[in-house]
Amino acid sequence: MRTVIYPGSFDPLTNGHLDIIQRAAKLFDRVIVAVASNEAKNPLFTLEERVSLGEQTVSSMQNVEVDSFDGLLIDYVNRMNGDAIIRGLRAISDFEFEFQLALMNRKLDERIETIFMMPKDTYTFLSSRIVKEIARLGGDVRQFVPECVEAALKERHQAN
Repeated sequence: MRTVIYPGSFDPLTNGHLDIIQRAAKLFDRVIVAVASNEAKNPLFTLEERVSLGEQTVSSMQNVEVDSFDGLLIDYVNRMNGDAIIRGLRAISDFEFEFQLALMNRKLDERIETIFMMPKDTYTFLSSRIVKEIARLGGDVRQFVPECVEAALKERHQAN
């Protein structure tokens, strides 16, 4: 069974993320959406909320699961018997950072491959940061995120 890990903070999960998850699910037997703890990023949603939103989003996909991790990604990939890491590239600006991470992960464990995927062109501009800003300012994010994420964003910003 070929397993790929798709790591990220997913704060929140966007349709760009979902596009990559759906396409990875066609290429691999098992896809694990690995939500990084990473409190240094000061997330809008708690780790538990991000995992829950991910689970709701992928519930209809048989070979996709959502989990969380803390620490080195390569250690998590090994614990989950992963064969590869999948990373999304929206623009050239993403590539340099992602390339450095991929090379470091290869140094830590040369058995683990990193695969870069580009989202559909309609999502290349999309980022969690931009979605959060639009939602914070009362904008409509329906076209950018799954329904459950839109509802969670509305709820979070109405509470503030």
